[in-house]
Amino acid sequence: MTQGSLAPSESPALSPGPLSGPQPANLGDILERVLDKGIVIAGDIRVNLLDIELLTIKLRLVIASLDTASQVGINWWKADPWLSADAANGSDKRALEEENRQLRSRVRALESRSRHDG
Repeated sequence: MTQGSLAPSESPALSPGPLSGPQPANLGDILERVLDKGIVIAGDIRVNLLDIELLTIKLRLVIASLDTASQVGINWWKADPWLSADAANGSDKRALEEENRQLRSRVRALESRSRHDG
């Protein structure tokens, strides 16, 4: 009886080489690809009763990086004061400009009234 080696032998089929198939992508690679290219998921839900439409819900989901979304013209977050400091400052600025305009108008009215009275 001969005793063989207890070490596992390498099989050419299990060793990586030029003939091995594509390597599985990890979650980071998949997320990077999705954010780089973007993905759109769209769907409609309709509830009908006897051919009468009772409810329609339209769902649109866009998953992309901010750069990719901006490149295709999606930039609603830039104008939302809750999501953008620039937009928040801009809305404050507009409010201050409006208040300033109203105050200037009132000052002119008071000045013209004082001219007529004096």
